[in-house]
Amino acid sequence: MKPKAPERVIGIIGGSGLYDIDGLEDKVWRSVDTPWGAPSDRLLTGRLAGVRCVFLPRHGRGHPIPPSRLNYRANIAAMKRSGVTDIISLSAVGSLKEELPPGHFVIVDQFIDRSFAREKSFFDTGCVAHVSVADPVCPRIGDVAEAKLKELGIAYTRGGTYLVMEGPQFSTKAESELYRSWGCSVVGMTNMPEAKLAREAEICYATVAMVTDYDCWHPDHDSVTVEAVVKIMHENGAHARDLVRAMIPELGTPFEPCSAGCDRALEHALITAPEARDPALLSRLEVIAGRVLREV
Repeated sequence: MKPKAPERVIGIIGGSGLYDIDGLEDKVWRSVDTPWGAPSDRLLTGRLAGVRCVFLPRHGRGHPIPPSRLNYRANIAAMKRSGVTDIISLSAVGSLKEELPPGHFVIVDQFIDRSFAREKSFFDTGCVAHVSVADPVCPRIGDVAEAKLKELGIAYTRGGTYLVMEGPQFSTKAESELYRSWGCSVVGMTNMPEAKLAREAEICYATVAMVTDYDCWHPDHDSVTVEAVVKIMHENGAHARDLVRAMIPELGTPFEPCSAGCDRALEHALITAPEARDPALLSRLEVIAGRVLREV
């Protein structure tokens, strides 16, 4: 008898303006502890169209946590501990291109990480690992996002580089022009090291960035009011909830190994010899890397 395939569990990380997921059945907010501390909030679990889902508001409900204070390791570890296999990351961003106006969605395919005050790896002295993030997002999730955005009639662009700045202040004009000269599409504060940690945790991950405003490079920037940005954020949030509801049934199809290898990222990443590994660190890493650590 053929063994039953593992269940896909879809994780959703909600950015600014997205603090809940509509339509989930059997909704329960659960506390999840990790070896790296507490995540941003309790995790909302439930099912949509029969697919198990786990939602985490990135900044916590009510948005009390700024980007640099987010416990990125705990957030991803809590997802992993909850059985998540795929993460849809939704993020509010500023646009660096005229053709990406407020209200536009971008299916990101690359990042430039300019953050500097964050813990960026689960691995440490006593167990070193180097994963590839050359292609930092899962194309399967991007394909589903594109198909559903098209069906929903939401304006989007497939492909673009997300510049991750430290924050919490926004860019200077000089910085904004620098990022534009690098060919970046959008700028935000949260998707690194989130994407790197998801790769270390062998979770398929993709970002749908939601443009709220033009960054300060734009000549009309000064005419943008807080009220206008909040209005766009609410509109984006409504579209994001529609998108998630549309994506989940398709992402929840029977489990197959990731064609891009996201779910096997650690297979050749561990470099520390088994006899030199720190047992205390290995204990912490069990939730993230147990699959490969137990093979030794």
